[in-house]
Amino acid sequence: MANITKKVSWSSRGDESGAAGEETPLLNGSEQSRPLRQMSSGSTVFQIGRLSTVDLDEEITTEEQDSARGRPKEIPHNEKLLSLKFESLDYDNIENQLFLEEERRMSFVAFRCLEISRWVICGLIGFLTGLIACFIDIAVEQLAGLKYKLIKENIVKFTEAGGLSISLLLWVALNSFCVMWGSIIVAFIEPIAAGSGIPQIKCFLNGVKVPRVVRLKTLVVKVVGVIFSVVGGLAVGKEGPMIHSGAVLAAGVSQGRSTSLKKDFKIFEYFRRDTEKRDFVSAGAAAGVSAAFGAPVGGVLFSLEEGASFWNQMLTWRIFFASMISTFTLNFFLSIYHNKPGELSNPGLINFGRFESEAMEYNLYEIPLFIAMGAIGGGLGAFFNFLNYWLTIFRIRYVHRPCLQVMEAMLVAAVTATVAFIMIYFSTDCQPLGPDHTEEYPLQLFCADGEYNSMATAFFNTPERSVRSLFHNPTGTYNSLTLGLFTLTYFFLACWTYGLAVSAGVFIPSLLIGAAWGRLCGILLASTTSTASMWADPGKYALIGAAAQLGGIVRMTLSLTVIMVEATGNVTYGLPIMLVLMTAKIVGDYFQEGLYDLHIKLGSVPFLHWEAPATSHWLTAREVMSSPVTCLNRIEKVGTIVDTLSNTSTNHNGFPVVVQVSGDDEAAKLCSNEPTVFLLNLILHYAHPLYLPLVRTHSHRHAKCLKRLQWVSVDNSNCHDRRNQH
Repeated sequence: MANITKKVSWSSRGDESGAAGEETPLLNGSEQSRPLRQMSSGSTVFQIGRLSTVDLDEEITTEEQDSARGRPKEIPHNEKLLSLKFESLDYDNIENQLFLEEERRMSFVAFRCLEISRWVICGLIGFLTGLIACFIDIAVEQLAGLKYKLIKENIVKFTEAGGLSISLLLWVALNSFCVMWGSIIVAFIEPIAAGSGIPQIKCFLNGVKVPRVVRLKTLVVKVVGVIFSVVGGLAVGKEGPMIHSGAVLAAGVSQGRSTSLKKDFKIFEYFRRDTEKRDFVSAGAAAGVSAAFGAPVGGVLFSLEEGASFWNQMLTWRIFFASMISTFTLNFFLSIYHNKPGELSNPGLINFGRFESEAMEYNLYEIPLFIAMGAIGGGLGAFFNFLNYWLTIFRIRYVHRPCLQVMEAMLVAAVTATVAFIMIYFSTDCQPLGPDHTEEYPLQLFCADGEYNSMATAFFNTPERSVRSLFHNPTGTYNSLTLGLFTLTYFFLACWTYGLAVSAGVFIPSLLIGAAWGRLCGILLASTTSTASMWADPGKYALIGAAAQLGGIVRMTLSLTVIMVEATGNVTYGLPIMLVLMTAKIVGDYFQEGLYDLHIKLGSVPFLHWEAPATSHWLTAREVMSSPVTCLNRIEKVGTIVDTLSNTSTNHNGFPVVVQVSGDDEAAKLCSNEPTVFLLNLILHYAHPLYLPLVRTHSHRHAKCLKRLQWVSVDNSNCHDRRNQH
């Protein structure tokens, strides 16, 4: 697109196609679609707009620079428009004659070798995912430890001498510096690495080809970015991005090549099809969950519930194998890091600890209280998603430039540090510092000798350690005012943080918010009667609140139940956690969709849900399609085909071939649907020499695609971006 300076028409239909493509830019870069038939009021139908494709690696001509200056600074957005930059993955094998002959030549031994190769690849996926998780955990622990020790020494120094504002400036500067680098590599190098990556992986497993989502560069930016984000003190977690990291590793290992490095290792060539790649990406996502929470069964159920649209029995075993290898690898290397080789006591990045005390048991009459907490979590989760939804729309419209995204991330980091410092400074909740205390960085500030500030336990720590302290610290560690203020401030900070141009997850902030108000509920229940302290243990209600808040935000039920049970190491809480998550989902869905579904919709991704909308039975194809339909006649001029493929507005993988029936008022009948690569192959073999230089000027990738067509089945989705280069 960027190299075309003059449009050359090869048929009489060139002017029409050109005029059709030159529409007013609408919404997120798409062109204005033609009006559809009027719908009844209250109906919600997605329209498909044409999205211009831009190759960032190409040079921008002077004409495009001038047109870019004239574009409005505001980018309007409407989530009802579907973007055409997404193509579908070919999950069905193309059973042509070449494919059948290749399958027929394979012997029984060859098929057994392929099956063994699948198990080997799943083992490699689990092993590498565990190594990545181990690297992230060690890097965050070391860097965050250095930061908090430096700030603590500075605070202790200036508490006695005066001038705590210097400590505040140091905290703000360190947080902003770390977040700045984490945001720069995301905004300027690989924007797809922003966020947790779970919505993108859900789309990929749903059959949508999201550009660059499983590239090696995305993995590097994701890993480095999440380290900077967590160390920078943002209200984020490192567990969510592990799912994306595992999926990227699975996609790279299973294909035996790297697109980013332009390196082909000539292995696993049989698995270079979307069907096989999808299965391995499902295993990678499950391995990421297993490494994050130490929950291999929960990882399998996560891929089944949230990701894969296709499933079978053998795939279940392979995914479970990858999950077990992942958590074992992380466990083994962390035991070496902690100088306890062989002591496998760190199954995941977050360890909730063991809930084994007698006070953690629950009674039958507490189940209605748990269900009520689930309803509270669903309502708070819906409110969280509502705020984040409109905040994301604001970012799409006004904060779409990389430099603005970096500045916003630094602003959030500075505000987070400032709010935390102010909350700690004005807190009067001082608790005795016993000999068996578990606080990693206790701050005394204005408390008496032998005491520490309990607000600092929640703010002045990594989110994972804060969650563990809320679960297991004894009764009386926090007072009600401290937990209430912390819940209120951290709720809005987490809502503001999710959606920044940084690699970050929402699992741990959700757990931390829920654990805070859940522990507050336990304290209030214990204060109602003199005997309530015997059963209303704050740690137990902190666990229920954490599950309710996380379920209300992400709307996961089956997999999240098993993840929480595996992370706590106590199956006794299976029933209350399941009831809480079901209640949170029902209440939350009444008000707002889940956070991941909202961001999929805001990305204009054509995501196909499990069930069709309730009122969609009366819809016809014309009401969800663009018009006019780009089609070809059964007997067509080569020039017309070249013009159709050259037109940047017809960004499709295939074109309907129709036959005109008698009568002008009668519509044409569809006789076939030809892929783009097949049309290009026809031009190369049968066209006049006049057209050959035009088609042969495609990139090297296009030549490889045509060569692949002659030998094996074609992956049409790899060629969708070449039609703009004709």
